[in-house]
Amino acid sequence: MKASVQDTYGCVKWDMKLMPVTETLESQNEKKEKMKILWEQGTFNPDEVKELMETTYYSQRKAINNGTALQTLREEWPFLFHEIGISAQYQELTGLPLTETFLKSVGKKGKPLLNFMATVCANKTRRVFETLTKLKFQRGQLEGCSDDVKDMVLLLLSYFNEDEATLFHYTEETNQAADIQVDCLPVTPCIIVCGASCYSANRFMLSIDGKIVNDKIVQFIAAINVMFGSYYCLNIHYPVKLRSTLEFLQRYHNALSITD
Repeated sequence: MKASVQDTYGCVKWDMKLMPVTETLESQNEKKEKMKILWEQGTFNPDEVKELMETTYYSQRKAINNGTALQTLREEWPFLFHEIGISAQYQELTGLPLTETFLKSVGKKGKPLLNFMATVCANKTRRVFETLTKLKFQRGQLEGCSDDVKDMVLLLLSYFNEDEATLFHYTEETNQAADIQVDCLPVTPCIIVCGASCYSANRFMLSIDGKIVNDKIVQFIAAINVMFGSYYCLNIHYPVKLRSTLEFLQRYHNALSITD
């Protein structure tokens, strides 16, 4: 089973009709092959990869919009599943920087949202109250934007009564990609948490179509952004079990006000 696809919502360059005048099919293929070599080497300059991803955006979109299989995309465009590559693709696609837009929105709206959850929603909804109690225990004395985002996402799942297991799959801290029971993973993008909770984990992975596509994510915010960006960049529909939570996060990533 594959994740169902969507098309153009919120995108400014979903389907490029013409290749940039500075590019040819030969130059596009040369850059694609160069990125494959850099990926295999395992060491690369992030700025160089970002530029290569930006200049080959035309070819990436053609491959994605033509329905190229996930495994083929991973082989031909390995950086498309890395934070650098998916951020470059997302910015070309939507006109917005993925991480910067999200962090700016969290900085403006995150604390008020958490306060609303704690003072209003927890008094009205049993699941939110129970989640808030559990998160206080798991978070302990941890402070910072990353931990606020963990609170925010987990409380949103409770508020909308949606399925945490469709967004997060928890596994042992020491497990590697080969150790993950992929039969248990959803077909839609899923964050694999290597640890007992999002707060204690220092490593994350991303799966799509039940396959591990990135096993080297070290920050929770990066995991959220790669997960969310993959929905847009790969034309994947939000699953019914997560629709409200993801639509709420979409407003943070697209810099919309909550009342828009």
